[in-house]
Amino acid sequence: MSNYKQIFRDGLWGNNVVMAQSLALCPLLAVTTSATNGLGLGLASMAVMISANLLSSFFTPFISRAVRIPVNILMIATLVTITDLALNAWLHPLHKVLGLFIPLIVTNCAILGRVESFASKNSLLPAAADGLAMGLGFTWVLVFMGGIRELIGSGTLFANASLLLGENFAFLEMQIIPDYRGVLLLILPPGGFLVLGAMLAVKRLLERVAERKQAGAANCIAVAEGK
Repeated sequence: MSNYKQIFRDGLWGNNVVMAQSLALCPLLAVTTSATNGLGLGLASMAVMISANLLSSFFTPFISRAVRIPVNILMIATLVTITDLALNAWLHPLHKVLGLFIPLIVTNCAILGRVESFASKNSLLPAAADGLAMGLGFTWVLVFMGGIRELIGSGTLFANASLLLGENFAFLEMQIIPDYRGVLLLILPPGGFLVLGAMLAVKRLLERVAERKQAGAANCIAVAEGK
């Protein structure tokens, strides 16, 4: 159980795809003009991550090490193609908004990296947990960043969720600031860089505060034991 806790702790925070590894920044900056877009791409990426980890963990014993990377790339490309076709069939408005960034999930180094470094070396359950943890970590960053840009940029949250994600997501749509003119900069590409930089700075600050608290607690324990 402690191993699974560490897997989710790493995926959500410590080894987060964006906040720690600085991967998948291209779709992150391009898609997060709203929380709805971020949620859509995050869920699609998470589905691919979980499926890729499971398949890699299952087939690794049967695949030669010399061709493992090309096989994994082909597997990820197949999963992304299936996801792309499914979104086009059942969530066509969202598919139109995300556009090219759905096929580009294939080039997401985070997916291939986790397949190679974790899934291929572990059994099915830990591999699935790692895919879920990394997918959730990527999704929350997409949604949080998209939410900040959308809130400051237009005063709404999850706008057009019912149109892009389906009627079941209509409850997410909120008009936070009525009659709000908005800040166009936050919706434009420079706004993505500004918000991402602020998020990274806050993460580093929180980590330093946590390290100082741990160091202080360790010193207190050492003093108490010395007495």
